[in-house]
Amino acid sequence: MKTKAVRLYGKNDLRLEEFELPEIKDDEILAKVVSDSICMSSYKVAIQGANHKRVPDDVNENPTIIGHEFTGEILKVGKKWQDQFKPGDKYSLNPAINYPYGPIGLLSCIGYSYKYCGGDATYVIFPHDVMDMGCLLKYEGEAYYPASLSEPLCCVISALHASYHTKPNSFEHIMGIKEGGKMALLAGVGPMGLAMINYVLNREDRHPSLFVVTDINQQRLDRAASLYTKEFAAERGIDLRYVNTSEENSTDILKEFTGGTGYDDVVVMAPVPKVVEQADALLAYDGCLNFFSGPADSKFSAIFNFYNVHYSSTHVVGTTGGTPSDLKEALYYLGKGLDPAGLVTHIGGLDAVAHTTNNLPQIPGGKKLIYTHINMPLTAIEDFRKKGTPLFTQLANICDKYQGLWNLEAERYLLAHASEL
Repeated sequence: MKTKAVRLYGKNDLRLEEFELPEIKDDEILAKVVSDSICMSSYKVAIQGANHKRVPDDVNENPTIIGHEFTGEILKVGKKWQDQFKPGDKYSLNPAINYPYGPIGLLSCIGYSYKYCGGDATYVIFPHDVMDMGCLLKYEGEAYYPASLSEPLCCVISALHASYHTKPNSFEHIMGIKEGGKMALLAGVGPMGLAMINYVLNREDRHPSLFVVTDINQQRLDRAASLYTKEFAAERGIDLRYVNTSEENSTDILKEFTGGTGYDDVVVMAPVPKVVEQADALLAYDGCLNFFSGPADSKFSAIFNFYNVHYSSTHVVGTTGGTPSDLKEALYYLGKGLDPAGLVTHIGGLDAVAHTTNNLPQIPGGKKLIYTHINMPLTAIEDFRKKGTPLFTQLANICDKYQGLWNLEAERYLLAHASEL
């Protein structure tokens, strides 16, 4: 079977190509990709090429398929997996498989390391690595886009599970954010920040009593506040506040919200030294700083107060990706009605992937959602009506019915009427 895919050859070298997939082996699975959301991690892969720790050294000769936030349908199942999967099953994926015998060992990851498997493709082959590690899961939802966003949600869940606190007079760690504690999300209204707000407000356990979300962009703060409201948070027993921290004394203002004690959990969503240092200054006794956003610079550093580490037991955690159990939790909440549509601001086809990925930091908005079997320039949902074509006009009409958000009806219309790749 032929596939079309965006492949990585080196630094800033992404190419949309058509090539033949081999016949699957007994321990592999052939699948159709329907949608993939573009992650900032893919931008980091694109600009680093073989220097990225998850990319093989010989990528210039054996290119890999990019994209790791994807979903679709299973087409053909090798004999080894026929008791677990069948043709027609929808799937979700945890790309950080941590398989010791992958192309580059434990660092092997779908969307970075594999020749025939990545989200920015029409058809892919799942290697046995993925199934051996329990990283391919069935997805029961009607719409495809939530499953594409299950991986970002999985990363958020993993991060909040990795945070920890301690018991007095004990070295025992209590995993997760502090129940009823004070939590701050810094630079928190980008795509992943929105996913974290959504999860914190909708999870069934472990809520903070105070949840402060910051950014320096008032427009983005206002959008977040309209999607995830203070009123809904209050129903969950959470005092939610959105704060613009562009002012000089923002750290003092944020600390005043806690009565001067500081925050039990502070999550940093941008690899910016000043944001990290502000997070450090906001920590309470036994406070946990969660450094979520991975930097592209291997020498990234920031000043950290080690006096407080010693006398106030402040500490730092960081995670990348998630575990299969975190993905299962993400799918559980999606099944319970958590809708990640608020993360999505742009829609495009496979032909838009290379340019979008290479220029992702310069494109405003949230998640860029790609439907891999169509031709379509990357287009902001709010600009659909401006395009003036019958397709975009109808998509605008549909999205208007859902407060301007992407939705199942719009997805179905797009897949039925867009130009095929």
